[in-house]
Amino acid sequence: MTNETVTPWNKPRPNIDTDSEEFWEGLKRHELLLWTCKECNASYWPKSFCINHDNEPFAANCEWKASSGYGRIYSMNRHEYAFHAGFKEDVPYFYALVELDEGPVISSTIVGEQPTDPIRDIGRRVRIVFEDHPDAGFTLPRWELVSE
Repeated sequence: MTNETVTPWNKPRPNIDTDSEEFWEGLKRHELLLWTCKECNASYWPKSFCINHDNEPFAANCEWKASSGYGRIYSMNRHEYAFHAGFKEDVPYFYALVELDEGPVISSTIVGEQPTDPIRDIGRRVRIVFEDHPDAGFTLPRWELVSE
């Protein structure tokens, strides 16, 4: 699912560095990429060495692979106040830590239907939504609730 925004980006920009550049390029292609070990298939975010065994130099035993884009809410909070002027039109909103089916935890906001109970909705299924910002040069991962 895609949500393309045409309004100018007036919020803090994501920190895209050489270690995470391919992750962000994947988002532009509407792929949620995880750093994955070729030997044991363990997935990571952010990029790191595999913890299950010795690694090859320069992490040669790992590569970026597309994930399912599904997971469960691990934790979340409801933001009632804007911590930056760019978010004043967004409040209130839910910010969630999502444990992906592949294991890593990625955080972002929940779009669409909002959780009704921040305690009881822990564990609810979510899927990625790609929020394109072509003028700003990036795509953001967002989450939407899904029925089980």
